[in-house]
Amino acid sequence: MTQTIRLEISPPWAELILDQPQRRNALSLEMWAMLPGLMEAANANPDVKVILLHGGGGGVFAAGADISEFPVIYGTEVAARHSGETIARALSAIEDSAKPVIAAIDGACVGGGVSLAVAADLRMATTTATFGVTPAKLGLVYPPEDMLRLAGLVGAATAKRLLYTGRIFSAADAQNMGLVDEVVDAASILPAARELAQEISSVSQWSVRATKKMLRGFRNDQAARTPEAEALFLEGFANPDFAEGVNAFLAKRRPDWKVK
Repeated sequence: MTQTIRLEISPPWAELILDQPQRRNALSLEMWAMLPGLMEAANANPDVKVILLHGGGGGVFAAGADISEFPVIYGTEVAARHSGETIARALSAIEDSAKPVIAAIDGACVGGGVSLAVAADLRMATTTATFGVTPAKLGLVYPPEDMLRLAGLVGAATAKRLLYTGRIFSAADAQNMGLVDEVVDAASILPAARELAQEISSVSQWSVRATKKMLRGFRNDQAARTPEAEALFLEGFANPDFAEGVNAFLAKRRPDWKVK
């Protein structure tokens, strides 16, 4: 298996790098299949607090799916079902990661690239990044989970406009509609993403992961006051980071967080 995606560990973060520049990081089924294992490895490393997802700094994030594979991977109903499940598992691995995922987007982020980006927790883009949700240009429909993630970020009306037209739009437009959180110049994208990862890594990781888990429940239409959400809230007062945070505040010192 070729190394079209690689994982680099640079504590306190890991970097999941799309590495097929000659094809503008077009996402093959092989690449989708690799993602869950790489995400599992990053989450299993106790020194990793945050996971960065990017295109290697070559001016492209992911220019979409590898369309040259479509006659094979979608050629029969059985093949299409297998391919769809492979891609869905990859995106769920990003969305369900216990540790936060930051997508750093430079250049083209189209189709499957947008699917990757919206599965992350946070998204940063360069001023020259371009976006498009383009299944209508191929006579396809966006997968339901991808559609739900997109609508959750930009709202149903904007999601419809993007999906109905397949238009390509700018990073400024993406920020205005809520698809990305921050726009920076191209030279700053990876330093800015790493700086944000460092900031997240400096606080209680118990708090970060519990917050992510609770927000994930809300996205799945879980009411605010369910037994699960209430248990997470109350557990905060018993977890070791709470006592350490209070003691450090009172002693005017930096916390030595216990949850790694």
